[in-house]
Amino acid sequence: MIRFIARRLSYSLLVLWGVVTLVFFLFNVLPGDPARLTMGQRTDVASIENARKAMNLDKPLVTRYLLYLNNLSPISVNEKVMQERYHFFSIVDLPGDNVLVAKWPYLGRSYRTQKEVNTILWEALPGTLILALTAMLFATFFGILLGVLAALKKNTWVDSASVAAIVAGISMPSFFAGLIIAFVFGYLLHAVTGLNMTGSLWQYDPFSGRHLALQNLILPALALGIRPLAIITQLTRSALLDALSQDYIRTAYAKGLSTRRVVFRHALPNALNPVITAISGWLAELLAGSFFVEYIFGWKGVGKITVDALDKFDFPLVMGSVLLTALIFIVVNLFTDLLYAKIDPRVKLQ
Repeated sequence: MIRFIARRLSYSLLVLWGVVTLVFFLFNVLPGDPARLTMGQRTDVASIENARKAMNLDKPLVTRYLLYLNNLSPISVNEKVMQERYHFFSIVDLPGDNVLVAKWPYLGRSYRTQKEVNTILWEALPGTLILALTAMLFATFFGILLGVLAALKKNTWVDSASVAAIVAGISMPSFFAGLIIAFVFGYLLHAVTGLNMTGSLWQYDPFSGRHLALQNLILPALALGIRPLAIITQLTRSALLDALSQDYIRTAYAKGLSTRRVVFRHALPNALNPVITAISGWLAELLAGSFFVEYIFGWKGVGKITVDALDKFDFPLVMGSVLLTALIFIVVNLFTDLLYAKIDPRVKLQ
């Protein structure tokens, strides 16, 4: 297992390097001057040139790329006078004013707010984590439940209604579902539901201060969980129907086992592999930032700050969000492979 994890981590580093390279050069060929956008259109030429130097925009593209890779690397060689930007500890002094350091990756500073990108993402990540996990728990629980029910009630009205709901859920994009849900439950039925169209996990009141607002979590989690709910229901139904047609299921029934024991002890565990794949894929996507849903509901998370950064051409913040997204996908996929081997003995980590 250790060799498997080490090999996957080496592949992951190559993936991250490819993502960094692609996005870096893509943003640097787009029209627009980040220094002018940051300083404003009416700023004098000298101030804009100073801003360009501070952002390293006066250097060649390849030099900026190498500097960015050096900032991201956990081990790098830096001048001693530049170390104040890093969370680091020195490994060994090198000739001249250089030193070999181990450090936390530095993502730069936001062009718009001048705050460190690490700090901005760290502040926004809990909101995305809570929203994504809530939506995924909702989708997983009801998806597996409805899938099992549809498989056991095959060719009945329950099965037909489940299939119709699956088609509707898969066909409805999350941003469209978010608009519908926000308008109906947050506006038309606000007096009944008490739910708001927009809001984050924490609300700030000038008199009472900061307080938890869990009611703001319901609508975005519902909008975000509709599509994965439909897909999990479909996969559970199909996989369970296939498992129930196997010979070992007939043998279990012949031994006198109850339907509940046959389904939940023998058939369902063997049908969970495609369901786990769907759950892990959707969880990675939701954790990476449910951009439009967060933006629609005004939910403070990685997705919303990324959309705002794109609007302001805030390159360091967008790059940081992209790297965080890629890292989340890598970690979730690695965890999924390990989970396969734990649930299904037939799967070997080779």
